Amino acid sequence: MTLATGYSIPQEDPPRSPRETLPTMYDLPSEFPEEPGLPDVFHDLQPQLLSRTLRLTDYSQDNYFTASDLNLYYDVHHPLWHKRPDWFLAVGVPFLYDGHDLRRSYVVWQEGQAPDLVIEFLSPRTEREDLGRFFEERDWISENTRNLELEPNSEERAVRPDELTLPPSKLTVYETYLRVPHYIVYSRYTQRLRYFKLVGSQYQEQPVGNTAPMIWLTDLNLGLGIWLGTFEHTQGHWLRWCDEAGQWFLTDTEQERLAKEQERLAKEQERLAKEQERLAKEQERQRAEKLAAKLRELGMNPDDV
Repeated sequence: MTLATGYSIPQEDPPRSPRETLPTMYDLPSEFPEEPGLPDVFHDLQPQLLSRTLRLTDYSQDNYFTASDLNLYYDVHHPLWHKRPDWFLAVGVPFLYDGHDLRRSYVVWQEGQAPDLVIEFLSPRTEREDLGRFFEERDWISENTRNLELEPNSEERAVRPDELTLPPSKLTVYETYLRVPHYIVYSRYTQRLRYFKLVGSQYQEQPVGNTAPMIWLTDLNLGLGIWLGTFEHTQGHWLRWCDEAGQWFLTDTEQERLAKEQERLAKEQERLAKEQERLAKEQERQRAEKLAAKLRELGMNPDDV
């Protein structure tokens, strides 16, 4: 079968399953060094915090997958087209590929499941690409980026997928190709958090609160907010998951530290209880001695009382 794109998919009679005939993560590149954009420490630490504080009450840890800066292949007609989300979540898929291997990339037509949530962190020169038609003048990160030439196809425009000769923008892919239910964009430079929810066939921007949870994802029973604190020895404003009451979920390290502190407090309480018991016995002994001395003063034998 030859598609309008020119990409040929060999087929047999009887047909074989797509998992047998279509490219897998073993066939597709894991990296494209020529891609624009330079990583920074924030783009390393922030995804870690999101993954390490994620709590999904309806899914076990081996039944969802999170990743950052991983090639996401989305169109079998253009098998090299991909996006590289800063962080994404796919529920209902095993943590390991086919239950046994770490993923080199996420190939939607092999996984059978698109991401349920994508989060992008704004960087200089990625503002328009990340926000598409929702881009606003105040989304510029620095004045120096205003006069830079835009990358091809970074502006959102109404276009049919079969008209595209260049890979579509992120917003188009997440909205039209993958139909990701939740798309979130965060700027650490301005602490501005924006949330786009898929309503029908298009994203609609949703209001964001001032306190945690600033965003509540009902279908995932999960809240998101901006936490001011120290993560991995770095002070900053971080995206962090929370419950409906705004209580932050802890990382594994924080849970371990909390468990140790609770154990220390329990031992301290036990020590204090024993000390109080000892003091109570000592006070009782002193009272008994005083009473015995008083009886002797009165000419009475304490043992006879």
